[in-house]
Amino acid sequence: MVVEGSNENDQIILATGGYDHTIKIWQTHTGICQRTMQHAESQVNALEITPDKSCLAATGYQHIRMYDLASNNPNPTVNYEGITKNVTGVGFQEDGKWMYTGSEDCSARIWDYRLKSPHAAKIFQTSAPVTCVCLHPNQVELLVGDQSGVIHLWDLKTDHNEQFIPEGDTMILDIDVDSEGTHMAAVNSKGRCYIWSLTFGREGEPTKMHPKHKFDAHKRQALKCRFSPDSTLLVTTSADQTARIWKTCDFTLLQELTQDNQRWVWDAVFSSDSQYIFTASSDGCAKLWNVKSGHMEREYAGHQKAVIALAFRDAVL
Repeated sequence: MVVEGSNENDQIILATGGYDHTIKIWQTHTGICQRTMQHAESQVNALEITPDKSCLAATGYQHIRMYDLASNNPNPTVNYEGITKNVTGVGFQEDGKWMYTGSEDCSARIWDYRLKSPHAAKIFQTSAPVTCVCLHPNQVELLVGDQSGVIHLWDLKTDHNEQFIPEGDTMILDIDVDSEGTHMAAVNSKGRCYIWSLTFGREGEPTKMHPKHKFDAHKRQALKCRFSPDSTLLVTTSADQTARIWKTCDFTLLQELTQDNQRWVWDAVFSSDSQYIFTASSDGCAKLWNVKSGHMEREYAGHQKAVIALAFRDAVL
């Protein structure tokens, strides 16, 4: 990641959103807000940037909005309707061919967002509100977590699905798979983190999940988990006012990222070189941390309420 000013910074995008009904785009090396977009209907629940960096998807209550990052238009260019509850997660297929979302209306959806009239091409129904969605690096399996504590492995090609319940009646709040597709992490409302090793199924068979490790990551609910791009680290965030970085070789604690008045830490994302982490918290700020030292290097202040969603893409694709 480029932290100091250079031409490469023009290719780095950091977006934040939260309870003040705005989305902000930041200059990462200065902390200056470059642009503010309106998200008037609700809070921002989740953000993601398209792989080509042309658009930003934002989810909220009963809707998904797409913003054009190449223009100065403060309003969304595409609105996705037909969802009845909070949309809790969003992401894109690696080539930008389709978008996926999860919602408290007990569904995960695959969207062909490149059409003039975008629609959900596939819908997966669950028995409880969906809290998180994660696309496996193989691009054909979607992991869906819900409020009843179930993790669903949905095969997008065959529609086959399998269920895993790491801890009964304990809400799954986030799921992530490392870039190599060999490990999966999930965090829950009791602050626990579960780790599975993943093995590829034979042709036509789903990925196999093997329980590997579990540990108490936080004293209160754990809100997000993210593997580093090099798969050596895992960051978890929590209502206990901390983000914690764990070494994936043995899941021992490497760093605790905390500051006075930080309050809930809602989201986190690594830089592509795995040396920095951005966090979003209830103090209205996003922060940039040095992984090696654990020190905060920059603050992104400007939101009037809690920042609960981050999206980031480096110069390196």
